[in-house]
Amino acid sequence: MSSKLILLRHGQSIWNKENLFTGWVDIPLSEEGIQEAIEAGKKIENISIDVVFTSSLVRAQMTVPLALLHHKSGKIPVFMHSGEGKLEEWSQVYSEEAKKRLIPVYMAWELNERMYGKLQGLNKAETAKEYGEDQVKLWRRSFDVCPPDGESLAMTAARTLPYFKEKIVPYLEQGKTVLVSAHGNSLRSIVMHLKNLSKEEVIKLELATGDPLIYTHENGKYDLS
Repeated sequence: MSSKLILLRHGQSIWNKENLFTGWVDIPLSEEGIQEAIEAGKKIENISIDVVFTSSLVRAQMTVPLALLHHKSGKIPVFMHSGEGKLEEWSQVYSEEAKKRLIPVYMAWELNERMYGKLQGLNKAETAKEYGEDQVKLWRRSFDVCPPDGESLAMTAARTLPYFKEKIVPYLEQGKTVLVSAHGNSLRSIVMHLKNLSKEEVIKLELATGDPLIYTHENGKYDLS
C-alpha cells in the first residue's frame, strides 16, 4: 500500500533571522517565515493530506495553517487537545459535515527542536568566534556531540524516532498522507532513519526552512517523490 510522508521544516523564525540559537525557546515566525510557509504550501496544495503532526513550539505550529491556507481540498486544520481536560472536552465537533472538512493536527513535544542548552539565545557567528567554527559545527551538525548542557542529535533522535514509529508510521501503513511540520534537527533525525544515513553522512544533512520533502512510502521503504 502506497502513502505519502511530507516533512516540512517551519518557516524562518525571528531568531533564525537574527542568527541566534533557538532550541526550545518558543519564538514565532518572522514575516519572511510566514511567506515561506505559504510558499511551501503551494508545493503541496494538490496533495490530499489526511493528518498533520507538529511540535509543541509555536513556529512549527504557525507553519501548519499557513501552509494549508490555499490547499486545494479546502479543508481546515484543527488542533487536537487530547488529554487537556476541558479544552479536549469542550472542543468536540458534533456536525459530521463539518468533520469532513477538518484535518486533525496533533502536537507533540517529542518533535521539538534539539535543546541547545547554554547556547540558546547566543549569536551563532559570535559563538563561532569564541569557540571556533569547527566546534560550533560539531555542536550543530554532528550526531553524538552535545552543546553545553544541551542535546546531541542522538538524544533528539531517541525521543523523536519512537514517536515517529509509534504514532506516525501506523497512518502511513494505512495508506494515509501525513504532513509533519517540525524542526531542523527533529526532522534530520527522521531523515537519517528513513535513508539509513551514517553518523558521518548526517553531518552534511541540512534542511531548508519552508521547503517540503515529499516521500512515497511503500512496503516499509521511503523514496523522495
